[in-house]
Amino acid sequence: MPILEMKVPSPGESISEVEIAAWLVSDGDYVEKDQAIAEVDSDKATLELPAEAAGVITLKSEEGDVVPVGGVCCLIDTDAKRPEGAPTQAPAPVAAAPSPAPAAATSAPAKPLPSPTLPAAASHLAGHASPAARKAMAEAGLPSGSVQGTGRDGRLLKQDVLAALAAGFDASNVRSGWEGSRETRREKMSMLRRKVAERLVSVKNETAMLTTFNEVDMKPVMDLRKKHKDAFKEQFGVGLGFMGFFTKAVTTALAEFPAINAQIDGKELIYHDYADICIAVSSPKGLMVPVVRNAETMSLSEIEAEIKRLAIRARDGELTVDEMQGGTFTITNGGVFGSMLSTPIINPPQSAILGMHNIVERPVAINGKVEIRPIMYVALSYDHRIVDGKESVGFLYMVKEMIENPERMLFGGKTPTEVLLGL
Repeated sequence: MPILEMKVPSPGESISEVEIAAWLVSDGDYVEKDQAIAEVDSDKATLELPAEAAGVITLKSEEGDVVPVGGVCCLIDTDAKRPEGAPTQAPAPVAAAPSPAPAAATSAPAKPLPSPTLPAAASHLAGHASPAARKAMAEAGLPSGSVQGTGRDGRLLKQDVLAALAAGFDASNVRSGWEGSRETRREKMSMLRRKVAERLVSVKNETAMLTTFNEVDMKPVMDLRKKHKDAFKEQFGVGLGFMGFFTKAVTTALAEFPAINAQIDGKELIYHDYADICIAVSSPKGLMVPVVRNAETMSLSEIEAEIKRLAIRARDGELTVDEMQGGTFTITNGGVFGSMLSTPIINPPQSAILGMHNIVERPVAINGKVEIRPIMYVALSYDHRIVDGKESVGFLYMVKEMIENPERMLFGGKTPTEVLLGL
């Protein structure tokens, strides 16, 4: 009988092994071609592993096992006949509903969503939550096992969580606060989390990291958003957020201070004539940093659309390695979680990272008078081996000036008057 050996494909350059995060099928199950059979963790992303052929599967590794790229993870008996009671491949697209197109992602799943008639098969997957479902449950404060899954083999989907919340979840099932127990538990760190830990420690040990701070008066940008956000949303289909303004300001400032957009390679410096901006976003697997490629050539609407697309893919656990590789500069926004001030850590091999924080009304001196203004503290962490204090302070001040005077973004960081006078 022909037995197909399924080998772990390479998720990307420099990745030599992956970890089996979860099997989505049981040993001896009949699988269809291209059906997702496992979730695998690399040191950069979590990916789904599709079946290469239809047949009966034999698992050759356990959840948590590390398998080298090119190693056999399972066998598929392609001569095996489909069992009479086995479900067809039709339900599979339910899990793949979030389309890469941002517009379709909000409307397409609406109709296929109500299918509560699908019975959850008795399987080890019953209750296994997708990344998007885990995030939705964490945000709603729902404990594991409190929502019934309706996906393939009883897998818990994000739609199940939303449906349970919409139907009125019984709060008596939710545990709140400490319960006074003395129990402990151990959980194995994912390969991604282990790699992040290694990289962060190496940054502290191998770079001369320093942080400079400034404050930004957000009133001009907030007034601009308030005036134009409805028209912007109607014309471009995306919201007008702060991240777009900061990305635009950063790309302009990087052209004036190229060392901040460079990196060290041995005894050489690599300067980039482009700005690939990493945007730190929260995901069910932890912090991800997808890359907005050639952000310096994008309009504000294009930046916002790309950030939205990448954030949705991160939320749904669909980011690929290619979408997170590279990057010449990083922006992180701790303000969405309420952070007032922090020292962000550099994303190697980059030389700097900008940290945004929450916006708080504070008294400031304006033309000799005290006024209440929405102020954001910003921080620039940089590698002092390549970036001098003058460059770091000048860069951060230029970003501040462009946010406080948005029209400067149209004229390479200068005011219209300076452009007119040729200054």
